Amino acid sequence: MNQQEPGAAQAVDTQTAEQALQGIKRKDLYKAFAASLSGTSLEWYDFAVYSAASALILGELFFPAEDPYVATIAAFSTYAVGYVSRPIGGIIFGRLGDIIGRKRVLVITLLMIGVATFVIGLLPTYHTIGLAAPILLVLLRFAQGVAVGGEWGGAVLLSSEFGDPRRRGFWASAAQVGPPAGNLLANGALALLTALMTAQSFEAWGWRVAFLFSIVLVGFGLWIRLKLEDTPIFQILQERGDRSERPVYEVFQSQRKQLLSATLSRVGPDVFYALFTVFLLTYGTIHLGMERSTILAGVLIGSSTQLITIPLAGWLSDFVNRRLLYAIAAIAAAIWAYLIFIVVQPDSFGTVVLAMVVAGTCHSFMYGPQAAFVIEQFSPRLRYTGASLAYTFAGVIGGAIAPLMFTLLAGPDAN
Repeated sequence: MNQQEPGAAQAVDTQTAEQALQGIKRKDLYKAFAASLSGTSLEWYDFAVYSAASALILGELFFPAEDPYVATIAAFSTYAVGYVSRPIGGIIFGRLGDIIGRKRVLVITLLMIGVATFVIGLLPTYHTIGLAAPILLVLLRFAQGVAVGGEWGGAVLLSSEFGDPRRRGFWASAAQVGPPAGNLLANGALALLTALMTAQSFEAWGWRVAFLFSIVLVGFGLWIRLKLEDTPIFQILQERGDRSERPVYEVFQSQRKQLLSATLSRVGPDVFYALFTVFLLTYGTIHLGMERSTILAGVLIGSSTQLITIPLAGWLSDFVNRRLLYAIAAIAAAIWAYLIFIVVQPDSFGTVVLAMVVAGTCHSFMYGPQAAFVIEQFSPRLRYTGASLAYTFAGVIGGAIAPLMFTLLAGPDAN
């Protein structure tokens, strides 16, 4: 077994990258960037459309209760399943990504989440098939989580391993733009549907359109990914015979500190993202009495600004210390997490927009540099596994529990 000592990971990374990138054309880098961005955006559309629908409608359709607060808790618990299942995907697909290659795994994950999301759009509700409805929903949500657990690590590598490691912050940020882009698409679809139809029509069938439309987006993502070669760095590792046969074991044996550091770096951004893109939908509609379309429009504007601020933050981290940039943004996010509930006022669209834009900017300057920081913790031969494990472990702590805890803390009578 050819294990790489953690302290030498960066040197091996640079040497491998320089050799692998010889002969790579600029257009190949742009294609990889586009594949990473588009594929992750499409997968996060699928994941985000469930998140938004949980806050708006799924509770009453699949978890009927006299108290809408209880139904929302149940819907967010199912939302959490998509995060709890991520480590399974991280272990399975992370391992495969370091053994059989980045491209093959990314095609599988895209198909999995696309099919699961499409089928959710066809599910009968509780009033039609009873208890089978929430059970099937949980199973499909589980499949979504497994797929997303294997997606992020590969998407980050797809763009960063085609690019100059000295500009890794920017190139790796392609995958980081995926969540806000997917969130923008998902909430945009729901906002359009709620604007074009009555509340009764939306609850009866309109919400399904957003889920069913995902199959078109996933088809487009597959078309892009299937045209790509595997990353130059993986190809050279393959030529050298330097692939690990037990990458999960090696990460836990030789790179535990790096795994812990990478995992903890993701918890804060995950919690903060859940606060301003998921929980505020519920808080605004139930506790402040605001219209669904108003909150969704605010989320759309906040997400759209991140399409610029995330790559900007990634680019900036190539010239300043990534850790310092992250730390400053984390402090700002912690302060804004309290202020956001003071800023948002009932019947004031301007305060919603302000809250979302500031929150999105704080999140961007943590999230943009984060991809490069995480993959730099691991040697190239263990990178898919290490990054995937860090991503999925953090998601359980942050993304899964956060919306549920926010709702519990707010309480049914919070205002």
